[in-house]
Amino acid sequence: MKPLQTIIFKFLKDTKLAVLDVFFPINCIGCGIEDVWICDMCIKKIKIRDQQFCPICEKIITPDGQVCFACKKISALTGMLVATSYQESIISKAVHLFKYRFVQELHVQLSEIVSKAIQSYELPLPDLIIPIPLHAKRLRWRGFNQSTLLANDLARKLLPDSQLELRDDILIRNRYTSPQMAIKDHHARNLNIKGAFTVTDKSIIKDKKILLIDDITTTGFTIFECASVLKAAGAKEIYAVVIARQEYKQKS
Repeated sequence: MKPLQTIIFKFLKDTKLAVLDVFFPINCIGCGIEDVWICDMCIKKIKIRDQQFCPICEKIITPDGQVCFACKKISALTGMLVATSYQESIISKAVHLFKYRFVQELHVQLSEIVSKAIQSYELPLPDLIIPIPLHAKRLRWRGFNQSTLLANDLARKLLPDSQLELRDDILIRNRYTSPQMAIKDHHARNLNIKGAFTVTDKSIIKDKKILLIDDITTTGFTIFECASVLKAAGAKEIYAVVIARQEYKQKS
């Protein structure tokens, strides 16, 4: 970039930040304190779930969110840990800002909540962390993959002395799909995501314990489909971790 272009780019960037600070000031979404999206005190108030359920049937309480015995026959997923409740006011606001208002900075506080949840349970350390991928078209539109931001933080926090391996190029979304939240029919959601993912290098995941990272899930179909593809490619175990699970209401 030429010197003049650099100056203009910096000016526009600084101007944008100044305008955002004036019209959209950063305040804690819990208590209103300035200059932080979620303050330390409000993070401490967020309750980590003290019970985990089978992620498939959502009826059986299981250790660490493992898939129950009956559901193992129909799922490639080993288990899914849900960090907290979507009914927590701070969580629902934070996820909305993070995912739909593109407030990237929230990944720091949200990953802290997820990390605390993982440490509260007895999840085995994975061989590989994989964020749920976005299609290239949606990634260009959004500018970042929120699951990758969370995964990067978790890779550092779970093993502070030696970062866990993270790969965001092994599992890719090969087909552009409609946003799951826009589809109200349960069966249509399942069909929408079928065949949307591909493993690029089976040798990387063969016999490995995989930890899938996503921000939020509702029906779980995206995670279930990713787990199915990874298992078929040779993965040994596939756990998933999400911030929260949003209640699903199907239109009649």
